[in-house]
Amino acid sequence: MIDVLYFAWVRERIGLPKERIETRAATIADLVAELAARDDRYAMAFSDLTAIRVAADQVLTDFNASLTDVREVAFFPPMTGG
Repeated sequence: MIDVLYFAWVRERIGLPKERIETRAATIADLVAELAARDDRYAMAFSDLTAIRVAADQVLTDFNASLTDVREVAFFPPMTGG
């Protein structure tokens, strides 16, 4: 099982702040593909991965990162400063 967290507009499009899922995904990209195939809400949220950042166990990473031993994945838009 893996906890998946959604923040900001990603959460708004999917309609959930978090969920616990069972996955066979080997990488975060594989997880995104599984999620996007669920329904239109997920497909829309993950339609442009250049607009999403990802963290695995609270460490920023990329979509090619392995999910081996990862307990939590978070998706969020890029942060802006100012």
